[in-house]
Amino acid sequence: MRYDKGHKDETHRHILETAALRLLRDGIDGTGIAPLMADAGLTHGGFYSHFASKDALVREAVAHTLTQRRGKLRRSAERADDPIEGLIRYYLRPIHRDTPEQGCAIAALSGEIARQSETTRAAFTEELFGSIGVIADHLPGGDAEARRGTALAIMALLAGTLQLARVVPDPEQSDAILENGIEAALKLARGASAGDKEIGGQ
Repeated sequence: MRYDKGHKDETHRHILETAALRLLRDGIDGTGIAPLMADAGLTHGGFYSHFASKDALVREAVAHTLTQRRGKLRRSAERADDPIEGLIRYYLRPIHRDTPEQGCAIAALSGEIARQSETTRAAFTEELFGSIGVIADHLPGGDAEARRGTALAIMALLAGTLQLARVVPDPEQSDAILENGIEAALKLARGASAGDKEIGGQ
């Protein structure tokens, strides 16, 4: 049976979304093509009508999920009275820690991405800096280069905090990691603002 392009595009998107869930939950090494396609309700052989390889799937699925996550990150800032605090608290919510399959690929997959192909790493890097750009857009101060540097540090702190909070089995300790991560990220953000004012006042 032949399907029209709209059906193929819809199937492609369905595979991407199914893959994103599995990758975030089970990791790249823990995601096989056969079980992934079974989850999607499709045959193993149908995979190659959409992707040349597993690497191609990983590259596209990670870009897809990071693009979606970036939109949510931006909206979390725009809804808050204090945009950067809203963004930081949104990222380090307990529910984000507890549901990695619905969360950020930067925290979930960075370690494995480092071992992937150069093209996959490049695609991930592009999306990573897109997320850093969202943080920079909501930092106070007028120096774009300084905001970008601070945003990079905040992104690294947020992702690292989330990773550690997921590792620690004790709920109280894990919550404390999140809370301390929030406070540290806010100090970075507000320190950048204070530094900008000090420079401007000289």
